[in-house]
Amino acid sequence: MSTISYTPQKWRPEQVTITEPSVIRRAIGAAAIGNITEWYDFGVYGYLQVTIEGVFLPKNAGAAGAIIVAALFAVAFLVRPLGGMFFGPLADRIGRKSVLATTMIMMALGTFLIGVLPDYATIGLAAPFLLLACRLIQGFSTGGEYGNAMAFIAEYAPDRRRGFFGSLLEVGTFGGYVLGASVATIMTAILTQDQLLSWGWRLPFFVALPLGLVGVYLRSKLEDTPAYRELEKQQDAEAKAKAEEKKAAKKSGAPASSEAGGGTKGRGEIKGILRLWPNLLACMGLVLAWNVTNYMLTAFMPQFFPMIREYQGSGGVSDLASSILQIIVMVMCLILIPVIGRLSDRVGRKAVVRAGSIALIVLSIPSVLLIRGNSDVTVLFGLLIMGLSLICFSATMPSTLPSLFPTAVRAGALSISFNVAISLFGGTTSTVMTSLVTWTHFLMWPAIYLMAAGVIGLICVHIVPESNGRPLWGSKPAASDRKEATAHAKELSEEAEAFVLAQRAGAH
Repeated sequence: MSTISYTPQKWRPEQVTITEPSVIRRAIGAAAIGNITEWYDFGVYGYLQVTIEGVFLPKNAGAAGAIIVAALFAVAFLVRPLGGMFFGPLADRIGRKSVLATTMIMMALGTFLIGVLPDYATIGLAAPFLLLACRLIQGFSTGGEYGNAMAFIAEYAPDRRRGFFGSLLEVGTFGGYVLGASVATIMTAILTQDQLLSWGWRLPFFVALPLGLVGVYLRSKLEDTPAYRELEKQQDAEAKAKAEEKKAAKKSGAPASSEAGGGTKGRGEIKGILRLWPNLLACMGLVLAWNVTNYMLTAFMPQFFPMIREYQGSGGVSDLASSILQIIVMVMCLILIPVIGRLSDRVGRKAVVRAGSIALIVLSIPSVLLIRGNSDVTVLFGLLIMGLSLICFSATMPSTLPSLFPTAVRAGALSISFNVAISLFGGTTSTVMTSLVTWTHFLMWPAIYLMAAGVIGLICVHIVPESNGRPLWGSKPAASDRKEATAHAKELSEEAEAFVLAQRAGAH
């Protein structure tokens, strides 16, 4: 597991990268708009699943219909690793900015196209297959979106405030979900069932197109990240030195070195990523704990309340009440995420993630029992417990995960490991839970699943190094002004000196 470790080193103030706060703010906005678009779609789809079942499937599909609609939600996650494998390494070759513009367009178009699809009554079985095609477009593009967005913000953010700035990416996540869920809930409340089934369900999907256009505009106004531009300079210098070496060798008749100096962009990148397998596994474990909780709350809970009423015989709340309660919880989480992100810049990422993992292990059973209660208050507290456990991950992962990989392969390694974990465990949560609860009528499956995720998160956070206040692997330290750069360089150099002294003491 040695590849995960962090080795302190000395830095001079002039070596620290300075990024103006205004540029950082624009970078965060450009990255977060993609998350808003992605999670707006998830919010709309999750809250309109019953309606979507009525539009795209035969009447009286029964339990099979709910499972099929949940599977159509999950299928986008099955192609996310393919999107990650394509767009992640591509971002390491041509830059984060260009790839993020492409994925933004694809995500917005995939969501918009769902809104113009004909229904089952018009074209029969072709309707769910066209919906499947749109979900595959969304999944493929999303596979290249989030890993690159994490790398984009992490590489722009100053080391001392990376937790706070990274957490703002998840503000976009929760904001998009709240927007989508609110739009779907309002449509459900003000329209009759016939209006919703005939044309009302289409309207929320149309909103994705203007969101996508705004995102492309914001991303086109930014340069690529300072870390990536520095990497390009290094690789260009290495390529030039190698070309001169070959030219000199040709003149002298001597054989030229066959090595590329370790910097040829894109060459053997997948092999290089796979050599970091301990980091990949640690990343996947943290993503599992984070996103099982995420999709349990956002994707499965809207389906869980009707199951409570059906299988428990009592308890549960109405569909409208459950929607409103969940939106309240998401808004509260949205407000708290940057607070916890800022806290992680003081106490460290590991302490916050460890708290979230322990909360999942200890509090998941009480959370689900409260959600199964008879009153809105108990359901609200149950959802809130789950939400607070979630944001311990949401506020810290965008700054923790990019630190596990060097700049040259960061986007590729993040995109691959992140999307494989989500495809296998996160995005399938709703389908797995729907199937287990439907087949067994046992309503505590969500708690068991969350507890298992907490155990995995606790193991993985023990393995990874603390990244708070440290430069990203393969990048120079980063600060927002010269004063901060001087203090930061001094702090890192003192840490390096202490590390050397500790090693000498250990050797004796």
